[in-house]
Amino acid sequence: MPAMPTSLTPAALRQDYQERKRELLAPLSSPAFSTRSIRPLLRRLAALTDTCLRQLWQLADPPAGLALVAVGGYGHGMLFPQSDVDVLVLLPEGTDARTQAQAAIERFIRLCWDAGLEIGSSVRSVAESLQTASQDVTVQTALLEARLLCGDAALFDTLRQRCAAQMNPRAFLTAKTLEMRQRHTKYDNTPYALEPHCKESPGGLRDLQLVRWIARAAGLDGSWRTLAAQGLATAFEVRQIERNEALLFLIRARLHLAAGRREDRLLFDLQGAVAQGFGARFAQIDGRPQRASEALMRHYYWAAKAVVQLTEILLLGLEQRLAPGNARAQPINARFSQIDGLIEVASDDLYQREPEAILETFALFQTTPGLQGLSVRTLRALYNTRAVMDARYRASPTTRAQFLHILQHDMRVTHVMRLMDQTSVLGRTLWPFRRIVGQMQHDLFHAYTVDQHILMVLRNARRFFLAEHAHEFPFCSQLAAGWDKPWVLYIAALFHDIAKGRGGDHSRLGAQEVRRFCRQHAPYGLERADAELIEFLVREHLLMSQVAQKQDLTDPAVIAAFAARVGSERRLTALYLLTVADIRGTGPNVWSAWKGKLLEDLYHATLATQGGRTPDASAVIESRKRDALIVLALHALPQGAHERLWQQLDVSYFMRHDAADIAWHTRQLWDLVGSRTPVVRARKSLAGEGLQVLAYAPDQSELFLRICAYFERAGFSILDARVHTTRDGHAIDTFQIISIHPLGHWRELAALVENDLTLALGSALGLPPLRRRQASRRARSFPIAPRVTLRPDAQARRWVITITAADRPGLLRLVARVLARHDLNVQLAKVSTLGERVEDVFVVQGEELASNAQQILIETELLQALA
Repeated sequence: MPAMPTSLTPAALRQDYQERKRELLAPLSSPAFSTRSIRPLLRRLAALTDTCLRQLWQLADPPAGLALVAVGGYGHGMLFPQSDVDVLVLLPEGTDARTQAQAAIERFIRLCWDAGLEIGSSVRSVAESLQTASQDVTVQTALLEARLLCGDAALFDTLRQRCAAQMNPRAFLTAKTLEMRQRHTKYDNTPYALEPHCKESPGGLRDLQLVRWIARAAGLDGSWRTLAAQGLATAFEVRQIERNEALLFLIRARLHLAAGRREDRLLFDLQGAVAQGFGARFAQIDGRPQRASEALMRHYYWAAKAVVQLTEILLLGLEQRLAPGNARAQPINARFSQIDGLIEVASDDLYQREPEAILETFALFQTTPGLQGLSVRTLRALYNTRAVMDARYRASPTTRAQFLHILQHDMRVTHVMRLMDQTSVLGRTLWPFRRIVGQMQHDLFHAYTVDQHILMVLRNARRFFLAEHAHEFPFCSQLAAGWDKPWVLYIAALFHDIAKGRGGDHSRLGAQEVRRFCRQHAPYGLERADAELIEFLVREHLLMSQVAQKQDLTDPAVIAAFAARVGSERRLTALYLLTVADIRGTGPNVWSAWKGKLLEDLYHATLATQGGRTPDASAVIESRKRDALIVLALHALPQGAHERLWQQLDVSYFMRHDAADIAWHTRQLWDLVGSRTPVVRARKSLAGEGLQVLAYAPDQSELFLRICAYFERAGFSILDARVHTTRDGHAIDTFQIISIHPLGHWRELAALVENDLTLALGSALGLPPLRRRQASRRARSFPIAPRVTLRPDAQARRWVITITAADRPGLLRLVARVLARHDLNVQLAKVSTLGERVEDVFVVQGEELASNAQQILIETELLQALA
């Protein structure tokens, strides 16, 4: 590299350094820049920085006897575009040396910042460095890769020698392993986060650094070739490590360029910019066109998964070398033994010779008490046997029988599937699964990649059948207790989203895949009736959620249509269990008690129609009235107190409210019928989450709008709204709400709502302006084009408006304003929030809906409001 300028001024050094750095990094933006070129580039950037620091050291004019040392990642001799430059100013022993050097050191650090170097500095003597390292494993780690830049070489050699003498490799291994576990926990123990930290997340660059650090502590030089020479890695593993490390290097370097700062998180709004640097190489996956950012993330996940597998193998090998155990191998059978609870293959080439032993490994893990995992020898054998797991292996009768029996077993199903996924055996045994490994879901509500979502759904379904998890979803556990074949649900869970990313209806494509799977596995215990049920579950896995959250469950026609599509009680129960497991597996904030209540209500309503029993509307109404009167009797209302209110209510009210709500409304309003003053009552929601709010007031065109405006302003989200107008012109509106920012006891919230909403409804003032807030990064990066549909309901008596859009505060109020402008009477509102996407349904009536021109105008205004 050409020398830096001899005119030693900070301004000249800064200009020259920045120009040379830009020149050096310029090829990085080109798609032609490959992973083979990234290591030399990072080394050249570190060398350029070395030269600049040496020049600045000369400018600072420190006294003799000091040493300037590169530490940490910079000490390794590689530097990323926006990484900190970590240095140690090494002092001779004694307080006089520090006093004499203090001014020069302060001048050097100031010069570094003036020159544009983001420096991280420490100033210590050898003794101080050793003492700090003994107390802080992070400092000890940084010194492992210390490299002399300039100054007293003898002093630096003393530091290295004494650090090496002080190092306890076994204690260092333990400390770094614990540190890794804490770091992985911080990032949810998965490399599949939608915005992963490419350095710190599991499978990130830090995991590879960890292996090198422990190898150095063990007296090795930390290079991958040395690990192979020492028998800690195979040549194939070294090639895989170097290939995946280079990809992570390149992603991180381009991430720094795209962000213009030190940013190691692959944020949604940066993924596209990073992907552009890879050009056409990331334009498709498996021959199928894909969004560039999705292809980038899939390559990242593949690399991270390989890093997780390889670092586990290498760390176990290093642990065995540094802390060899005394346990003797205990034979399991001719092929396997166990050592310290880990499955050990009898020979390194076992899987090459006998591919049927691959799935036998996991069957033993599932059925043998005391086994906790796989040994390093077994992990290595699996990793190096990928070529054996080909089409012939998958078509083998033994493989098919083993895989089905693993799913049908009643122990450790989830653990086995996760272990098979972690070792890449699952995707090579179930080929369609491999196609969705690392598949992103840009739908604003899935928090996991498709493969991890599937495994999460499988785990949730499995928990329904385990007594220790019965407290989580008691009704699901009750249904599961009477279910004879849990594995039917497990297979449906594995396949329900397996066709994501192919284009077209993934439910129907998935049904085709599972039909093929069932046909292939029929000879090994998968009966035709079970196959038909599994195919139904995969094809219809979205049905129950859509009906429960988007349709009027008080409408007998809705229930009858759903029951006809489901068919039998067995199918209904299986679909209910799969639906709950699926929604729970979508993300930590997607499931809610209200969604659970809607699904359970739909289940019970459908069960009542099984066997062709069509519910009679009159009988349903009379039954609800009787049940409501029983509840009212418990509260000692006067004889006939309900009559005045009920005379104002028509059939639709009783069809749209259950007995508990009817009784509650009656208790609150029996002596207030016809009141001209708004009445607001609130109670804890019967769903167990949030509040149920009753608003009773003279009807007006903007009443629904005013209520929505209040809830938006007060920080509440509406989950459900049921609106009814009495015969004497009063509105009885019932809302299910939750607080966006939960605060206080529910009684305090109820009192707040009762007071403030009453004032808002009685106010003659205009509505306050809508507070606009910026959409989230995820919503900005993957925008959803708003969609609005307006159609008549099945009886052509009311109109159904369906809205899909990115969620944001005040969205419901914007919709209500458009509806009020056209004098549309909202009879039912179902608000479904899926992460950051909303799918809202409104059942409305109004004279303007009779005109096609007005229908188009309403749809247009709604789209404009949502844009």
